[in-house]
Amino acid sequence: MNLLSDRINSLPISQTLAMAAKTRELRAQGKDIIGLSLGEPDFNTPEFIKDAAIQAINDNYNSYTPVDGYDELKEAVCRKFKRDNNLNYTPNQIVVSTGAKQSIANVAMVLLNPGDEVLLPAPYWVSYSAIATLAEATYKEIPSSIETNFKITPQQLENAITPKTKLIFFNSPNNPSGSKYTEEEYLALAKVLEKHPNIFIISDEIYEHINYEGENFSFARIESLYNRTITINGVAKAFAMTGWRVGYIGAPEWIAKACTKMQGQITSGTNCIAQRATIAALDAPVSKIQYMVDEFKSRRDIVIGLLNEIEGIKTNTPNGAFYVFPDISHFFGKTINDTLIQNASDFALYILEQAHVATVTGDAFGAPNCIRISYAASEAQLREALARIKKALL
Repeated sequence: MNLLSDRINSLPISQTLAMAAKTRELRAQGKDIIGLSLGEPDFNTPEFIKDAAIQAINDNYNSYTPVDGYDELKEAVCRKFKRDNNLNYTPNQIVVSTGAKQSIANVAMVLLNPGDEVLLPAPYWVSYSAIATLAEATYKEIPSSIETNFKITPQQLENAITPKTKLIFFNSPNNPSGSKYTEEEYLALAKVLEKHPNIFIISDEIYEHINYEGENFSFARIESLYNRTITINGVAKAFAMTGWRVGYIGAPEWIAKACTKMQGQITSGTNCIAQRATIAALDAPVSKIQYMVDEFKSRRDIVIGLLNEIEGIKTNTPNGAFYVFPDISHFFGKTINDTLIQNASDFALYILEQAHVATVTGDAFGAPNCIRISYAASEAQLREALARIKKALL
C-alpha cells in the first residue's frame, strides 16, 4: 500500500544527482571514476568572499534573517542588476532565497494553478519540469537541436502557445547546452510574447558571468516585457559558492511580495553568514572572477577539440556556462563491446561502466540525442576522461 502523496510519487529523481550517487557508489567499490556530471565549479570560493563571511561571524551575525533578505544585500543586488544588466530594480522587488532553485520554485508556486501550462525551450535544466509538476501545472517542451545551437525560433514559440500557457523559462547561458541567446534573438521571441499578455517569463541568468563572447543580454531589458519578467540569479556558479546557497530574484513587486509570503512558510530567511558574504561578492568588480572564466574557456576548447577526434560524436561550440552537449545519436542501434546502445541513457551508462567517466543523459534535459559533459574539472582530468571515452568507443 503506497501511503505517499501523489505529489511526491509523480516527482522524478534528478538525473544529475542520480548520476552523482552512482559515481559515489562505484568509487566506494574502488573504481577510479572521473566525475563530469555535476554543474559545480572546481575552484575554491575567492578569499575576499570568505573574509567577509569570517567578519560576519566575528560581528555576531547569528540571528534569524528577514524572510526576503537583509536590506543591505537587497540593495547590493539592485546595484549589481544596474551595473551588469542595465536593469532598474528597487529593494522591494528583490527576494533572497536559499539558492536560485528555491527562487524558481517560489515563482512557480505563486504564479501557477493546476492545469496551467509551462513552456520549456529544450534542452532545459532538469528541475524546471519537476518544479512545474510540483506546482500542479503541465509542461510542454519546445525542441531544438545541435544544428540550431540548441535555440528555439519565434515560430516554434508561437506554435507552442495555447490559451493555458502561463509561464515560459529562458536560461541563457544555458544548462545543459552552454548556448546563449543574443539580444536580437530575444527581441524576436519577445515580439511573439507581446501578443500574449497572460504569459510570464522566468529568465534564469545564473551563468551570466561564465560567458565567452559578447554581452549577456537580460530578458527584462525588453521594456514591453519588464513587468512580466522575473530575473533569477545567484552566486553559486560565477563565484564558486554552490554550497553557500544564495539565490535571488528581481521581479514586479506584487510577485516579490507573494514569493516572500511563500518562503515565509517554508524556509524563512537565507543563512545570515552567506548573505553577508554575498554582499561582498556582488559589490566586487566582475574582473575579480575573470580568472575562473578564462580557465573555463580554455577547458571548453580542449574538450571540444578532443571530442571532435572521436568519430560519430557531433559537437557545436557553446559560448557560455561550463558544459558541452554533444549529439551522440550516431551510436543508437549499435553494439559496442557486446553492449547495445539504444538511447542516450544507455550511452551514458556505458561510458560510466566501461570508461569510468560520469556524464548525464540528455533525456534528463529534454534532448534525447545528447549527453551533458561538465568541464568543471582539471585539464588533466578532462584529457584523461576524453581519452577513456575515445578508447571505449573504438
